[in-house]
Amino acid sequence: MLLLTNATVFDGTGAAPNSASILLDGKWIEAIGPDVMATDCQTIDCRGLAVAPGFIDIHSHSDLQVLEGRKEKLKQGVTLEVVGNCGFSPFPHSGDVAALREFGAGILGRTDGWGWPNAAGYLKALADSASKDSALSLVGHGALRIAVCGPGQGTPSQGELDQMAGILDESLAAGCAGFSTGLMYAPGSSAQEPELEHLCKVVARRGKFYATHMRSYASTLLEATREQINLAEKTNCRLQISHLQASGRGNWGLLQPALDEIEAAHARGIDVEFDIYPYQCGSTVLTQCLPQWTLDGGNAALLKRLSDDAIRKTILEEMRAAPRYWKDVTISSVVTAANEPVVGKTVAEIAELRGVDAENCVMDLLVEEEAAVNIVSFNQSEDNLRQLITHPLCSVITDGFYVRGKAHPRLYGTYPELLGKLVREQGWLSLGDAIHKSTGKPAARLNLADRGVLRAGNVADLVIFDPDQISSPATYEEPNQEPRGILHVIKNGAVA
Repeated sequence: MLLLTNATVFDGTGAAPNSASILLDGKWIEAIGPDVMATDCQTIDCRGLAVAPGFIDIHSHSDLQVLEGRKEKLKQGVTLEVVGNCGFSPFPHSGDVAALREFGAGILGRTDGWGWPNAAGYLKALADSASKDSALSLVGHGALRIAVCGPGQGTPSQGELDQMAGILDESLAAGCAGFSTGLMYAPGSSAQEPELEHLCKVVARRGKFYATHMRSYASTLLEATREQINLAEKTNCRLQISHLQASGRGNWGLLQPALDEIEAAHARGIDVEFDIYPYQCGSTVLTQCLPQWTLDGGNAALLKRLSDDAIRKTILEEMRAAPRYWKDVTISSVVTAANEPVVGKTVAEIAELRGVDAENCVMDLLVEEEAAVNIVSFNQSEDNLRQLITHPLCSVITDGFYVRGKAHPRLYGTYPELLGKLVREQGWLSLGDAIHKSTGKPAARLNLADRGVLRAGNVADLVIFDPDQISSPATYEEPNQEPRGILHVIKNGAVA
């Protein structure tokens, strides 16, 4: 047994904190209250410290690393994360595991030796791993599509749709928490309404969770938001809009209309909410800067197109027709030693050094690195971030993933950044509200009755921190830095 005494308890509901002791008995919370006592047990004096439920990261890409017992998330207070987001999951495959690995490499990790034919196999690996009970998985639409249709784009036949729906249903029955789409990533980007509706009906029937990386967060943000709301309304699925934002300086004014759409849908009974990380920059793969038709058929087909002068001219014209502010796009990871010096530089800087325009610089880098390039991009204004993260329908996420170069600092410090910078320093929201958005709210989105809130009978996942000291020193230049002010993380009743 473990007794936490003299604690300032934030229970995860958003309620005001109270002074109490907490008794843990094995995996469970035995009792909470001002007069809780126990003898012959380990005791932690929490005087001057805050005690909260373990943070629940409902949007993570640590699908492979959680199997390895990596500690980056645990050190920032995360005791449960949801993987399989944005259409990427390390299952299923129908024999062509190489196609699955190529699809997922930029987000899940550029390594070999992974890939499961079905959800049951991956979930067993989770259950047998060093991080047992630390992750739930969604079924990634991109992976599902490749397993049935291959890496090409286009419209699946009715038979293929039914096969996809059957695999999705089996995966949810095996224990997956829901389904995700990545509608800006090929081949999922070619999916149309009938396909998505067919699959979301399965999710709704199983009472699970649908998370979407929408078709656009830029100039067509409103259209993308309406598409997903209409999909949820037609299928009655529970919709979570992943990392909502208006991306790109010229699009910042679209955020409020998008929020208006979400609020109106929620008011008329559609189960829709959203999430965001507490940073203005995001991170993804450099191929996101290309027209998505160029990715049809996988990397080999892409590289062939980029080496064809006529096709490259067409790509260049399309890229210039939807211009980007290339000073906002920084290279975070490459695979060749020759290009290691570009990591940490913006596309604009690299283009100037090479004496080419930015669009050709992007295509050249992708050819040189065989499409294996990750980026960090400055996406949204501080005012928009504040509006999002303080919104009552928002949960806080990391959206973290591992790269060989410089990962986004959210992988190392999301929740300390939230509680230190945004709460204590900037006063954007109260400590109790921020904890709720990181614990009780995501637990409710996942229908987890025994997590996310500190009450007797719930799982004993807790974080003990100093509210005056909690912070993250992780930066874009030096992301791999541990948080400050977190004294203990307790997982299943044991100090982890």
